[in-house]
Amino acid sequence: MTTEHDVPDTQDDEALLRSVGLRVTAPRLATLAALATQPHASADQVVASVRARLGSVSVQAVYDVLHALDERGLVQHIEPAGHPARYERRHGDNHHHVVCRTCGAVADVDCATGHAPCLIPTNDHGFTIDTAEVLYWGTCPSCRAAG
Repeated sequence: MTTEHDVPDTQDDEALLRSVGLRVTAPRLATLAALATQPHASADQVVASVRARLGSVSVQAVYDVLHALDERGLVQHIEPAGHPARYERRHGDNHHHVVCRTCGAVADVDCATGHAPCLIPTNDHGFTIDTAEVLYWGTCPSCRAAG
């Protein structure tokens, strides 16, 4: 798992891409590097970061990379209502997110522990539930301080 404080080296990312059957390419490495330093980045933010690193790269190429990485489980995306999709490298631990209603800032929230009744549906309609996706909404400290 990569946190916002960890910046993986290129060799680790190369091995990571190979481990899921993806070719190692400069756009894929640049995208992984962008998400290592910018958790919860929008696709536009990733495009800007990849371009800063590589120079010219098409928006479609970055979207294709994000899709491939998401499909192979190397990144996950969240889509808060009214906000662009966000991408992150933290995945596989069923964590949740908090979103600021004012500025759109996103932060990780570890999975609820103890008694969490809303994580167990009253009617699963025959589904086998394997994960719960929780999105908390509120106002971040910066927006609260700004009034």
